[in-house]
Amino acid sequence: MSNPLHPENHLPDDQTIIAQTRAWVKNVVVGCNFCPFASREVQRDSIHYEVIRSEGMETCLEAVLRECKRLDEDAAVETTLLIFPGAFAQFEDFLELLELGEALLLEHDYEGTYQIASFHQDYCFADAPADDPANYTNRSLYPMLHLLREASLDRVLENYPDPEGIPERNIAFARQKGLAHMQLLREACLETMS
Repeated sequence: MSNPLHPENHLPDDQTIIAQTRAWVKNVVVGCNFCPFASREVQRDSIHYEVIRSEGMETCLEAVLRECKRLDEDAAVETTLLIFPGAFAQFEDFLELLELGEALLLEHDYEGTYQIASFHQDYCFADAPADDPANYTNRSLYPMLHLLREASLDRVLENYPDPEGIPERNIAFARQKGLAHMQLLREACLETMS
């Protein structure tokens, strides 16, 4: 279950993984304007990064609940990225984690409070070929679940022109830049060290 970008015995330490992920958020998510409110949160340093080393589904789901509680208790944390560097290398396994994570939010009365966005090194939109540059709008360095505060998201999107068009604009941007550009942009973030 190793990450193809990082053979299992070569996984960086947590600080490096966080530094690489911060670089990916800054250079890809913000740099390509894939998320309309990420720039503000990067500037405010209000994103919490949590590395989960377990490969066990139950432990990873417990981490999702733990991060919901962190968001409940700490208003200074706007959003959390849960990073799973040694697990869910197969995209299908990751989709199972996402599905179970969303069910967990519902079960613990977090639906409507938090929502989950997902990122994976092999992210592939339904019916898209694996080499479609559009996949890079959600292709991260490691499997990740992104916990967002729904009220904050609603507030930002209220003042954002045509929020429904964000995915289409992101896809058009990535395709216009091309596969090689999107791959290089993401892989450059791996050079970041803690």
